[in-house]
Amino acid sequence: MTAVEDKGPTFGMRHMQTLLLFLNIVVVYISRLNIGVAVVAMTNAETTNPDFPEFDWSEKQISYILSSFYWGYVFTQFPGGALSKRFGAKITMGLATFFSAILSAVTPVSVTWGGWKAFCVIRGLQGIFQGMLFPCIHEHLAKWSPLQERNRLGALSHTGIECGTVLALGITGLIAGGPMGWPGISYVSAALCFAWCLLWFVFAANNATESRFIKEAEKSYIESSLEHADDFHKKKIPIPWKAIWLSVPFNALLLARCAEGWGLATLQAQIPSYLNGVLDMEIKSNALFSALPFLAMWVMSYVYLISADILQRRKILTLSAIRKTMNSFAFWIPAVGLVAIGFLDSDSKTWAIILMTLSVGVNSGATIGSSLNSIDLSPNHAGILMGIVNTIANFMPLFSPLVVGVIVTDSSNRTQWQIVFAISAVVFFVGNLVYIIWGTAVSQPWDAEDYLMPKDAESSSKANDNNQSASGYTNKALEITDNSEDGVKEN
Repeated sequence: MTAVEDKGPTFGMRHMQTLLLFLNIVVVYISRLNIGVAVVAMTNAETTNPDFPEFDWSEKQISYILSSFYWGYVFTQFPGGALSKRFGAKITMGLATFFSAILSAVTPVSVTWGGWKAFCVIRGLQGIFQGMLFPCIHEHLAKWSPLQERNRLGALSHTGIECGTVLALGITGLIAGGPMGWPGISYVSAALCFAWCLLWFVFAANNATESRFIKEAEKSYIESSLEHADDFHKKKIPIPWKAIWLSVPFNALLLARCAEGWGLATLQAQIPSYLNGVLDMEIKSNALFSALPFLAMWVMSYVYLISADILQRRKILTLSAIRKTMNSFAFWIPAVGLVAIGFLDSDSKTWAIILMTLSVGVNSGATIGSSLNSIDLSPNHAGILMGIVNTIANFMPLFSPLVVGVIVTDSSNRTQWQIVFAISAVVFFVGNLVYIIWGTAVSQPWDAEDYLMPKDAESSSKANDNNQSASGYTNKALEITDNSEDGVKEN
């Protein structure tokens, strides 16, 4: 009978790290996405609490405020991965979230003093700090997730995206309409981030060997699963830049994530504009319809998680096949949905809502499908890969509205919108096709700790290891001989 491996407690420290990552995504998404409700409350106090100052901002100024977060966000993805690799995810994530919380706390005073320009600066700085987080999250998951649990722990942590989005849409309006008014949105966001920081600095550790609370059985299970050398966590592994950029699986992943960025931006931002312009549906003013797609994403993320877990645990599909299958659902079903929505008329409003919700909900499979793939390709450089991918992919939601602006000159023109949706459908289809053909969940050769070690140095190192081993055996033999002689003399 095969012995059952001791994986430690049912809820171990690797699960605690996953929970902390989930909570981090929730609190930062609340602080990131509360801006939509906050701006409405600040410019139209009668809709919430009229006891607080109201600002007379133009639509152009509001657009600057709404976009300012991403001015900083797109530029710190890569530095976030590098800092996490150099100093560890614990300190990098902790400080990034802490400073983001401070900025939330000072937002009401800063905006009252400096107006919309101060608001833009605050949001831009928050984007700089929060841009570092996802590369850190992937670096942390790579250090803590045993191979057979990588899907489960990674996907569970990333469900914080949908949870944070739904909570941001649900609670910010209640806060703004309550006794704290619109300043309360920033204060609550800051308090949640500060509370998370406290938990993080107490329970987080860069890896299992550094944790103060981990049981020996769980530590042994994690470290043996990752197949590291004993001194791995003390090493500074050089980054194989050339090999990364020339890697076909990595570039397939990069293209897939760019396709996801473009397609999701169309699903979330352009479909509501189409429904309003062509079908005369005011989605944004209806809180239920606005939250419904994100609620569907949250529910579907667990459907994907459970399905992938069963497929992997029962060895029905390989990890590569699971990733490609999930990604195909997440990309190709919304591609069909985009084309179909473009042919609906004003008599099919119910179908429009169903298709929009289904398309956005099904797209949540992209987390298991491709987002976590950077950890597969290179656990040792997962943060760096995520930084590169997210930096480039986050430009897609900035470019896609510009393309829409060129194509759609009349928001009520169905044909123009059909072109927009057809482009996004093609992007979804091609991005996933490339990923299916050239993507993989197999760790790449350039992930090896000694990949950049000169061959002669590597041979020398192996020779030294062999010499040391031979020397050890010789010394051991001498010790045995000496002990035997001593035993004879004593007799």
